[in-house]
Amino acid sequence: MHELGIMFGVVKTVENFAQKNGVTKIDTLVLQVGELSPVVPRYIEACYPAAVDGTLLQETKLKIEITPGNVICQKCGKVFNLLENGKKCPNCEGHDWEVLSGKEFMIKEIIAC
Repeated sequence: MHELGIMFGVVKTVENFAQKNGVTKIDTLVLQVGELSPVVPRYIEACYPAAVDGTLLQETKLKIEITPGNVICQKCGKVFNLLENGKKCPNCEGHDWEVLSGKEFMIKEIIAC
């Protein structure tokens, strides 16, 4: 489970941001995780309490937003959700596509009190 290491990095990044900006209490941390990202949202949620224990984020709520895994078909140009369409274009049934979104993992928002 590499998510714990990832969350330790997120906590450090948020704490550095808070210190530089005079933030002393954070209400909610919002993360964006793409459907095609190797990061598993339920593992992030499971390891979050351990990652924030004893830190500025200890009492912080975690919110995870999932971004769709959208691709563009190289054959016909149709944009579609890769997972919802069984990894083939719903228009021409092509399997040659380019990822447009869904590989992201980022801190979207830090909501201070």
